[in-house]
Amino acid sequence: MDNTRASSVTALDKSCKDNTVKDFSTLKDLSKSRKILVLIVLCSALFLDTFNNSSLFAAIPPIALQLNIPDSQSVWLLGAYQLTFAALLLVSGRVSDLYNPKWVFLIGAAMMGIFALVAGFIRSKIPLIVLRALMGAGGALTIPSAQHLIVHMFPNPDEQAKAIAIFGGMGGIGIVLGLIIGALFVSFVSWPWVFYFSAIVSACITLSIFVLVPNVSRSAAKNAETGKSNRFKRLDLIGVAFFTAALILFIFAVTTGSVEGWRLAEVIAPLIISALLMVIFFIWEAYLPEWYASLPPKIWRYDNVVILTAISLVPFMWWGSIFPLFSWVWEVVYGWSAIKTAVHFLPVALGIFPALPLAAVLQSKIRIKWVIFLGFVLLLTGTILLPFGNSEARYWRFVFPGFLLGTAGAAIIYATTNIALLANTPPEVSGIVSAVFVSVLQTGGATGLAIVTSIQTSVQVKHGGPTGFQGRAAGLWFLVAFIGLMMCFFVVFTKDIGPAQGALTQQDVEASQEDSQHGEKENVDAVQ
Repeated sequence: MDNTRASSVTALDKSCKDNTVKDFSTLKDLSKSRKILVLIVLCSALFLDTFNNSSLFAAIPPIALQLNIPDSQSVWLLGAYQLTFAALLLVSGRVSDLYNPKWVFLIGAAMMGIFALVAGFIRSKIPLIVLRALMGAGGALTIPSAQHLIVHMFPNPDEQAKAIAIFGGMGGIGIVLGLIIGALFVSFVSWPWVFYFSAIVSACITLSIFVLVPNVSRSAAKNAETGKSNRFKRLDLIGVAFFTAALILFIFAVTTGSVEGWRLAEVIAPLIISALLMVIFFIWEAYLPEWYASLPPKIWRYDNVVILTAISLVPFMWWGSIFPLFSWVWEVVYGWSAIKTAVHFLPVALGIFPALPLAAVLQSKIRIKWVIFLGFVLLLTGTILLPFGNSEARYWRFVFPGFLLGTAGAAIIYATTNIALLANTPPEVSGIVSAVFVSVLQTGGATGLAIVTSIQTSVQVKHGGPTGFQGRAAGLWFLVAFIGLMMCFFVVFTKDIGPAQGALTQQDVEASQEDSQHGEKENVDAVQ
């Protein structure tokens, strides 16, 4: 009787997976023009995610002034979004893999729009920070589900590589255009329009995906309660709770430490608890059968996944550090307006446009390892120039080329690493792989900013003061050292990766499914 039940559960889940693959095949059968439209909308979602943070650089001063938010607390207007965004990515990726990614995306986009609209009308500190956190939760639902849709919509290796490169590049473009658009709103209208703009774009994205993307039905699961139960168990709520709590505490600690200092108990305690929870999370994931683990240990056994995940810290660490390092000194010390400051960041966007097509061409011609290495060389060269941009007169000589080269390198690393991760793992886990990738990106951004700010603060106490450039230069030299170290690790530990080949072959997927079925059988036997 037990064997019969185990066999029926396995057969049912197999039919669910077969149905899922069949349904996802409808995405690749969409017309070319419709695919392009869907890709544009999905890219707009990543643009909006980065816009929601960078647009606040210009908006925070008037918001803090009007709502009486002290400097030590205004950082949470940015930090609240980053905290929930990064912390919920893992569960978002898991849900995208197990359920309909279209609806996961729609829920996330709708949440961003609704909470952004409400935030535009709020004139109180705590509710505004809470709404920013809820916007981040919505944003977390959109990214893994968007990449899940892209992988299945473009199964051809060349098309998939180009689509993912374009998708990734929109993150950097969103950062810079967010600065400019935010500055325009603050200068000519008012700060609530930063949120109204986000709400309008979210509404357009939600409606477009609802109309353009066909439904992915899961009739087998809907018609059988056992199938629903299995998928719910596979969400691994205990595991994602450990991971989410660990990431929330870590980002809280580094954000607070960069402002209040690192010796406070409210900084040290969350760091220690975060580390313990992350250890417990990995032990828990190793204990569970892989079929039920939210982050199966087998993912780390795919070639180069560990080192590719590690270097994912770099791009957002660079982008997230240069903006606060330069924007404050340009506006406060040089007396530049918000718009003039934003315009001087334009090279960060301009460097992305040639980098993405270059990366796409190189990925199909040469080894991906050396494409990423080229990105490191450009990023390192550009970052070395930045510490010398310590005056207005040195902008064109050092800062402008530094931004161009640095952002081109960061964009190549970002897009190509994303492609390499997806190329080394089966499509059925693309949502969770994307979630891990973006979680590490966000962690790199938060950690890098905290370290650079701490270095800047400690140096400027004795050298130059807050209006001097010595502290900022020291923070930039840290970035140089970190990028150089990660480049060395990458070259030494990365196995040679051939030209981009898209996601794993169907044979690889079937083998992975067999492994998953075997894992589920073990779990059913254990339950019996």
